Amino acid sequence: MTIAPSSLSDAQIKSLAARIDRPIVLVGMMGVGKTSVGRKLAQLLSLPFADADEAIEEAAQMSVSEIFERFGEDYFRDGERRVIARLVAEGPKVIATGGGAFVQEETRLLVLERGIAVWLDADVDTLVERVRRKDTRPLLRGGNPAEIVARLKREREPFYAQAPIRTTSESGPQGETLRRILEALDQWL
Repeated sequence: MTIAPSSLSDAQIKSLAARIDRPIVLVGMMGVGKTSVGRKLAQLLSLPFADADEAIEEAAQMSVSEIFERFGEDYFRDGERRVIARLVAEGPKVIATGGGAFVQEETRLLVLERGIAVWLDADVDTLVERVRRKDTRPLLRGGNPAEIVARLKREREPFYAQAPIRTTSESGPQGETLRRILEALDQWL
């Protein structure tokens, strides 16, 4: 059953899924839709889904915000790398990562070597509109969200650009984003 408008038929999606031999790892800015798109992509490909931030929170028994507050970003990034390494080692699935994960060299190299990195990109206005919906983002505290998002996007783009697949996530239904990811995966594999 196709849940997204796609130029690929159900049979083609099933064939594509059979060719996936490692995790699809979604990278990109906070608010770009890695988790929501990832869940739908996993469903389409009949693969398990994992959200790295949720796995970190489960392992630490505290929220990402609490980890940042109590131990700092370096501590969080080390734990994030270990959790992503474990998720990647589990085999084919769709993994949504936190916005800063792919910026960390060890994590990025691990994903590039053992996964299929897909950069979901969006313009700053779309990202700001989406991140304002949640008050749980530690990097947005104590400043103007639009300025922080614009700065982080500028700083992180050279790292995200190392992903072999890039697609945009725009306002509106996610079906178009899913279609672009499926087509890009089909061409890349």
